[in-house]
Amino acid sequence: MLFGKVLLVMLLGNFPVASQNVSYESFGKGLSVMAADSSFTLKLGVRFQTLYAGVLNFDSDNWSDQFLIRRARLKFDGFAFSPKLEYKIELGLSNRDTGGGQNVQSGFTSRIILDAVLKWKFHKDWALWVGQTKLPGNRERVISSQKLQFVDRSLVNSRFNIDRDIGIQLRHKDRVGSKGVLKEMAAISMGEGRDITTPNIGGYDYTLRLEYLPFGEFASKGDYFSSDLKREPEPKLAIGVTYDFNDDAGKTRGQLGTFTIDSTMTQITNDLTAVFVDAIFKYKGWSIQSEYAHKSAGEDIIVSSLEGDLKYGTGHGFVLQTGYLFPSNFELAGRYTKIKPDSETYSSLGERMEYAIGLSRYIVEHNLKVQSDVSIIERPGGSDFFQFRLQFELAF
Repeated sequence: MLFGKVLLVMLLGNFPVASQNVSYESFGKGLSVMAADSSFTLKLGVRFQTLYAGVLNFDSDNWSDQFLIRRARLKFDGFAFSPKLEYKIELGLSNRDTGGGQNVQSGFTSRIILDAVLKWKFHKDWALWVGQTKLPGNRERVISSQKLQFVDRSLVNSRFNIDRDIGIQLRHKDRVGSKGVLKEMAAISMGEGRDITTPNIGGYDYTLRLEYLPFGEFASKGDYFSSDLKREPEPKLAIGVTYDFNDDAGKTRGQLGTFTIDSTMTQITNDLTAVFVDAIFKYKGWSIQSEYAHKSAGEDIIVSSLEGDLKYGTGHGFVLQTGYLFPSNFELAGRYTKIKPDSETYSSLGERMEYAIGLSRYIVEHNLKVQSDVSIIERPGGSDFFQFRLQFELAF
């Protein structure tokens, strides 16, 4: 714990650690400190993923592989002044986390900040969020990359998700009947994604999400982590629907993708609409998760840029995955994914089908685990692939 104390001294500057209430609750719960007068708290968490990935091209019989640090994160959260005013800061340190800043819109700098958000619980069951964080989009994206059932999220998420943005969010929760819970979320954001330093390009992004939990809340917020690690004694189900409209989007995928600047250096914009429907079910070690995504553009446009033609990521996607957690904390899971573009001419997407089997060993839930998966990726009209991945996760 010496490292933890040294790090806390560095973070707290001139505040003497002796005047704070420092605690190390348990492995995976981070390092916590509370001011002597209880006016603020700070919890520090650290995690990283070490990934091996190998891919075989069936047509060329070529095998390519790599080791990399897939993610490395620092997370700070707690409350300031009052327990009703919470905050979260998350920083990305790996190359995969910080890449994408080689343009004027990001100030030609690494994109280190993932989350920097204030959460004000201004009334019972009401909260206002201000800052940069994940939009209330598809469930698979909002689930932390630390808490996945497979090595990584599905192709549906990678092609369609609306990711992080900066703006405001309003969240509310209602009780429905004796057990049911209804959650409502609305967001207005800038629409260009995280770590943007230039003025807004087009209009704003508007997001609405509803979630219904007919059998009540999951144990330990289990509707937002994969696998039934809590072994729900009664069936639990959550159904979510998201609608997102990005007015005059300046990127090929809204918050993600490439800025649509043509060969004359003119910024091109287009309206992008995304719809997500998702569900998660857990019961006695069994879990089932499914999502449908559809993204469309207001106009059929191909942007002729200096780097080549740019197209919008429009089309449909579906993913279904299920798993069973054995008493030994080994889990066997399967996943089917399908991606289909809405236009072979105007969409940047290619048709894909993926069949995957995953095996995980949870040593300390999602805080210390080993995961592997194998998958077959079919591309009609192109080469098919075999993929093997092995990943180690450590979070404390």
